[in-house]
Amino acid sequence: MQTRCPYCALQCAMTLTPAGAGAVVEAGDGGLCRKGWTSAALLDSPRRLTHPWVRDGRHGRLREATWDEALDRVADGFRRAQDSGGYDAVGVFGGGGLTNEKAYLLGKFARVALRSSSIDYNGRFCMSSATAGALRAFGLDRGMPFPLVDLDDAGCILLVGSNLAETMPPVMQRLVRQRENGGTLIVVDPRRTPTADAATLHLQVQPGTDLALANGLLFLAIELGHVDEAYIAARTTGWGDVRRAVSASWPAQVERATGVSEPDLRRAVQLLAAADRAMVLTARGAEQHAHGVDTVSAFVNLALALGLPGRPGAGWGCLTGQGNGQGGREHGQRADQLPGYRRLDDPAARAHVAAVWGIDPDDLPAPGRSAYELLEALGSGGGPRALLLMGSNPVVSAPRAAHVQSRLASLDLLVVADVVLSETAAMADVVLPVAQWAEEDGTTTDLQGRVLLRRRALDPPPGVRTDLHVLAGLAQRLGCTATFPVEPREVFDELRLASSGGPADYAGISYDRLAAGEALHWPCPLESSPGTPRLFLERFATPDGRARFVAVSQPPSAEPVDEDFPLLLTTGRVAAHYQSGAQTRRIDELSGDAPAAFVELHPFLAERLDVADGERVRVSTRRGEAFVRTRVSSDIRPDTVFVPFHWAGRQRANLLTSDALDPTSKMPAFKVCAARIDRLEEALR
Repeated sequence: MQTRCPYCALQCAMTLTPAGAGAVVEAGDGGLCRKGWTSAALLDSPRRLTHPWVRDGRHGRLREATWDEALDRVADGFRRAQDSGGYDAVGVFGGGGLTNEKAYLLGKFARVALRSSSIDYNGRFCMSSATAGALRAFGLDRGMPFPLVDLDDAGCILLVGSNLAETMPPVMQRLVRQRENGGTLIVVDPRRTPTADAATLHLQVQPGTDLALANGLLFLAIELGHVDEAYIAARTTGWGDVRRAVSASWPAQVERATGVSEPDLRRAVQLLAAADRAMVLTARGAEQHAHGVDTVSAFVNLALALGLPGRPGAGWGCLTGQGNGQGGREHGQRADQLPGYRRLDDPAARAHVAAVWGIDPDDLPAPGRSAYELLEALGSGGGPRALLLMGSNPVVSAPRAAHVQSRLASLDLLVVADVVLSETAAMADVVLPVAQWAEEDGTTTDLQGRVLLRRRALDPPPGVRTDLHVLAGLAQRLGCTATFPVEPREVFDELRLASSGGPADYAGISYDRLAAGEALHWPCPLESSPGTPRLFLERFATPDGRARFVAVSQPPSAEPVDEDFPLLLTTGRVAAHYQSGAQTRRIDELSGDAPAAFVELHPFLAERLDVADGERVRVSTRRGEAFVRTRVSSDIRPDTVFVPFHWAGRQRANLLTSDALDPTSKMPAFKVCAARIDRLEEALR
């Protein structure tokens, strides 16, 4: 059966052949990374969940239960919470890895069956700053407004905050072809990653100063005469304000702020300006900050000044991370959003979606809290007392993780639907075993806005149900009369109606067209439409059709270093694992390759701290401490340490990370905070 890999936003093609209780993976045309090759290992793993569990009492142990007992327990708990605390006393937390059908039905369940505004999802921790930056510049957010194939022939690519060689190896193959075709690659990263090592130029920026870097590059583009004045006059607004805002970003000042030398700044601008077709691509390293939206705007400003967005083979784009990070943010999981990228506070959008759902628009709740704000409010006065969680593991993935864990523990009822007993599921009062990617049909939308069909290759084990069945069963028990289909095709057809006429219009995309192999990028309003692989070629999605420059400046650090916490901590991924590691840590081949977290530090820093390579140390911040072994490397800045975030327990990187939020996107500041490293006593080694 031809299907799609369940991991990152590339959603690479693969073929699954049933073998016993599991399956054998064969790669599609684009190849697979190690995670893709081993993705079938969890299908028949003894570590997966195959029957519901319920907990007796507040401190009882989980025990096996029937589906009727488990769902009845959930429905009764939801009713009790809402009887005492109102509709918003029950919350829903989703995930960017859910299919479009699941994301859509989860949003409908929250707003129709529960009538609750308490819904958000873990994509808020991934894509929200890029989303907000794209919306205010272009009027529309699609991570990459051009297809991946355009990378191959780009004359220059500026890649900011992404280690594609480890996180998306098939895309890295495109960058290799780009270099072979005569293109140049500039990588911005505090670490000399394998991606940076392959670059024409590596800008080893201090964490948290990407905005200052972007403004400095724009200053030099103006000084060196590389601004496209004709493009700016014809297709943009706001240039004067931005030009004045960057006038103080002198190269010497930017060098002091970022650690990137003036010659390297000048060379970067010259490489971009020399290319016929150039691209500026941002990712989490630039976006996961308390000023992430402004950082995105700064790089968009640079792209606009060079005349790139809306030109074939050029532009600004964002590298979406999660498996359905694009589609997952389009169809109603976000606190402020309805399907089709419609705004929940827009009366016309409410009327359209309410008509599809067969309800009164006035019955739709108002926008609710963002992801971290929702988690922080759990169990407190005015916050949800019960929570349904699907496709996420916030005990590991949320910032200030120990605090989030305590909020989850304070709930009257925590319900988790998952394929394994994740760290969050282990805390739950009810655990619901759900089908995996290869055991159900569904669609995802990849980082270039192309909608893909993931086909069912195997039956789920006895005792396992799909997320769609879970939502339908709960809606029925709650007395909801609206329809909750359990067949993915039916859900998708309803999604098409709900999205019709919206910014992310799927109305013309059908299972039949996808199964026939059509490459359909949204918007695709009609079944006769070929889709839209390249956006903005004629106009931007703003009222006047022009892109908007936005003047931004580097703010003070949300958490400056001091005597007690003299180092900068940044976080990220490793090649063997994905997100919180709930799945990949349960695949022996991947876990064997990367069995534990580590802290990467420069040899100068190791010498100053008198720590050896491989020594167990304590990494601490103002929020908590983690215990990991050192990895001494000259690939990182001497003032910076790096901890990957895939592990649980006392190795959790997110015990350390900051919960400072971007004021617009509500993105937490995962990528920089003040930290220290201490040696441990011999007894703790």
